Amino acid sequence: MTNWKHIAGGVVALAVLGAGGWAYAKLNTARSAVADDRVALADVKNPEPAAIARGEYVMRTGDCVACHTAGKGPFAGGHEIATPFGTLLSSNITPDRRTGIGAMTEREFFDAMRHGQGSKGFLYPAMPYTAYAKLTDQDMHDLWAYMATVEPVENPVNENGGMRFPFNVRLAMAGWNLLFFDNSGFEETAGQSPQWQRGKYLVDGGTHCSVCHSPRNLLGAEVASRYLQGGNLGFWYAPDLTGNPHAGQGKTPAESLVEYLKTGGKTSLASGPMAEAVEHSFQYLTDADLRAIAVYLKTLPASGVTRPAPLPAESPAMQRGALRYEVNCSACHGVAGEGMGNVAPAFAGNPALQSDDATNPIHLMLVGGRAAATHDKPTGAGMPSFAWKMDDRQIAETLDYIRNTWGNAARPVDPAEVARLRERLGAGKNLPAN
Repeated sequence: MTNWKHIAGGVVALAVLGAGGWAYAKLNTARSAVADDRVALADVKNPEPAAIARGEYVMRTGDCVACHTAGKGPFAGGHEIATPFGTLLSSNITPDRRTGIGAMTEREFFDAMRHGQGSKGFLYPAMPYTAYAKLTDQDMHDLWAYMATVEPVENPVNENGGMRFPFNVRLAMAGWNLLFFDNSGFEETAGQSPQWQRGKYLVDGGTHCSVCHSPRNLLGAEVASRYLQGGNLGFWYAPDLTGNPHAGQGKTPAESLVEYLKTGGKTSLASGPMAEAVEHSFQYLTDADLRAIAVYLKTLPASGVTRPAPLPAESPAMQRGALRYEVNCSACHGVAGEGMGNVAPAFAGNPALQSDDATNPIHLMLVGGRAAATHDKPTGAGMPSFAWKMDDRQIAETLDYIRNTWGNAARPVDPAEVARLRERLGAGKNLPAN
């Protein structure tokens, strides 16, 4: 006679073991055992100069200074990061013992960087440990050596004080990690060149491109099936990086991608968070690494975004947009949308302008913007705000003209989109016409 109680008990035991193994794989920090667990960062003396130099390079790939710098100086934290769940403040990562990471050992540093487990509990994935998990032991050792040379700054930061309940409970991030965190290091892909492997390592690890350029679900996790197909980033949109020929990088030569990352671009100019990434991170990377990134990106399969039919040029709204463009925009961006070299980007054939998500051009029309200022191109061109001059319908019509002329094609911009972003940005209303 079958003993169903024993069978049921066995099934439960197997389920518990399976769940335990799953949880261990997600939360296990055993990889960090390669790091020293005795000497605190503040007590590290005279790291190897070569290791410091390599570590600074790792820091540049990770763009650490951009997110961890506010009013108190480099790496002292306090930078606001808006999320759908509230506002986070970046932590103080200087070697200050009390308010920074000076009391951390190297192993604790590894745990935070690669596993999202810090001295105050679980970290939020706004700190991209989900990507830094891919960093090699050598890169982590070198980064530790560099961080030991940073000037300590006393600056207490309440990182999650602006998060809404229950998202301000750090322990909840353990559950998030169980559901979404890939706690594994970088693995090479068989059959690919060393250059391609290096590019993927940089994209998926240090430069953490998918953190911004992949869409996220309702719980803030990246949608793996739409890897690098574009994602919302606060008041900006990080565009499609795949081989899509319409709204992605399918028609962009690899060398143009290298120029964009190194200098802020020419045909398309980096602005917003990407300008910060170029200024603080990408311009410091070697040409070989930038080419590796470009080579990898150029192999990504195209997203499913299709090219819509362009809006008819003879429509009254497009005619009004054309006139407004000629009066307000053509002096810099050209009568034929050809741009002005390093000063103003070209509009004709610009894939970033033809995305289904029009957040970026709306944002720039409302509050203006500044291109990246780099060593090769030190004068970051600026664009003024037109919020005072155009109402929501007029901005939408102008963008419709730009997005549907000179071979471009994109869905129409809804004036309600402009109104919502105007309010969120605090751009103010346009002045009444005389």
